Amino acid sequence: MDRDFTARGNHDMGGLTAGEINKNEHDYALWEKRVDAIMMLLTNDLRIMTVDQLRKGIEALPPDAYDKMTYYERWISSITNGLVEAGVISTEELKSRMSIVSSEYTREEES
Repeated sequence: MDRDFTARGNHDMGGLTAGEINKNEHDYALWEKRVDAIMMLLTNDLRIMTVDQLRKGIEALPPDAYDKMTYYERWISSITNGLVEAGVISTEELKSRMSIVSSEYTREEES
């Protein structure tokens, strides 16, 4: 079986021109800080995921999703998929909880 080692994933920018890098410091949104904290808990304390699994999940994103997502959106997508794969949460449980959070968020915006 021959493998094409020249094929690049959408995430693989090595050696390509990607434009200027914004080197300015910025504040992280609360949700971004929470995503980082979740990953620290999952890797260090609970040992449910590894950083390699996070990276693999990010690299597996379809190109259109990868391009549209921010850095931490990619993280939370990979974490979510990893938790489902590990059996920590089911897709149904996740959908149910997301529905609850969404309705709570909508009520807060209306107030």
